[in-house]
Amino acid sequence: MRLRYAGTCRVCGLALPARSEAIYERTTKTVRCVTHEPRALGEPAGVRPVEGGTAGASARREFERRKAKREERVRAKHPKLGGFLLAVTDEQQSTKAWDIGALGEERLGSRLNELASETMRLLHDRRIPGSRANIDHLTVTPTGIHVIDAKKYQGRPHLKIEGGLLRPRVERLLVGSRDCTQLVDGVLKQVDVVRGLLNDGVPVHGVLCFVDADWPLIGGAFTTRGVQALWPRRLYPRLQAEGPLGVETLAEIHRKLANSLPAA
Repeated sequence: MRLRYAGTCRVCGLALPARSEAIYERTTKTVRCVTHEPRALGEPAGVRPVEGGTAGASARREFERRKAKREERVRAKHPKLGGFLLAVTDEQQSTKAWDIGALGEERLGSRLNELASETMRLLHDRRIPGSRANIDHLTVTPTGIHVIDAKKYQGRPHLKIEGGLLRPRVERLLVGSRDCTQLVDGVLKQVDVVRGLLNDGVPVHGVLCFVDADWPLIGGAFTTRGVQALWPRRLYPRLQAEGPLGVETLAEIHRKLANSLPAA
């Protein structure tokens, strides 16, 4: 939530000014930084809190970097008219895409932070070592690990199946008329990375969460090659479902993933 009044993070003691984003703990009526998990999640006293990361941070930085470079370039080329040209012209589509992506991650991450609990631990914007790719959100829950890729796309996500009895079955993910099958490939790669860090007995689920897409009133969610495609309100109950993993196990997995996948 955005704080109406200034507060202090109960984990690290950092001053949180009014209107800054923080997590409000209703049971204790205290606040904490969005990057901190509460100490009472099975962690012993004296253990450094896990850095949860900030949703959309790397995408937001890339957007701001590209925007600043364009402004610098235009002002250098047009010293007198640079400000006017920047005001009346739009950013390039490739730059806008970073802003849109960051907004999707930020919106989903903000709601996930509100739902965080001892049975739903979060990691945002994690860097995959040896790669330029990152994982938008990781949730550690009693039902397993959810690798969540947030997308803010226009159009209706749906599954197109080709082939069958006489030809190999091929599943394609479309958003409107746009072929987005590569998004499924990306999530599957992220799932493989996370599985490689854990014991074989821990389930890892791949999720494509489309924010603001044109979903139908009834139905709509589907699974392709083991990756769930759905929207935020359909996702939250799945993350809060009961499962076999206990609080201590969740704390151990959460810390291990945080150490192996640093914040981007």
